Amino acid sequence: MKISRCSPLCCPTATAFCARWHTEPTPADRDWAFLKTLRRGQMVTGTVTTIADFGVTFVDIGGFTAMINLPELSRRPFDHPSDIVSVGQQVTAEVLGVDMVRERVQLSLRALQEDPWPQMAQRIGEVVIGTVTKIVPFGVFVRVEDRADGFVGLVHTSELGASSGDGVEVGNALAVKIIDVDLAHGRIVLSHVQALGPDV
Repeated sequence: MKISRCSPLCCPTATAFCARWHTEPTPADRDWAFLKTLRRGQMVTGTVTTIADFGVTFVDIGGFTAMINLPELSRRPFDHPSDIVSVGQQVTAEVLGVDMVRERVQLSLRALQEDPWPQMAQRIGEVVIGTVTKIVPFGVFVRVEDRADGFVGLVHTSELGASSGDGVEVGNALAVKIIDVDLAHGRIVLSHVQALGPDV
């Protein structure tokens, strides 16, 4: 009679070895089992482990490393991922997708944040004193909210006014009127001329 490699007719030591070979999960097995518990839209909590130079943030969720791509960090403007998260920080995120083949999990902080754009759209017609953040050939960008991550809008050269255009510098305070908010493209259109009134 032919005895198989893991036959119970083997010696007890061999049987114990075979049992361990079949039952002890590998790291890949544990990752696979964990991935099967995740669903799109599920909320998970993890710890930020790395902020990569190319913008991706890596988060440890239950021993598995998931990722947050740059656009999914915040609904508000920011210059670098470190403006939003820091290594060692605990975050709660929404699962955007689970790739079982590549063993990748995509998360989003943005998905759990309230969308501030509808509130911005309600401010059309409002005149505010903003801070100039950038000067470009076709106009200037002005922050219209008094916060570090405040929204920035564009004052086109045609809405800047001849008397103001040459003297504007980054950091200057500038009166602007919010004349349009493009929700689809996330753009704010401003006017300095209209903020000064019809007598200018």
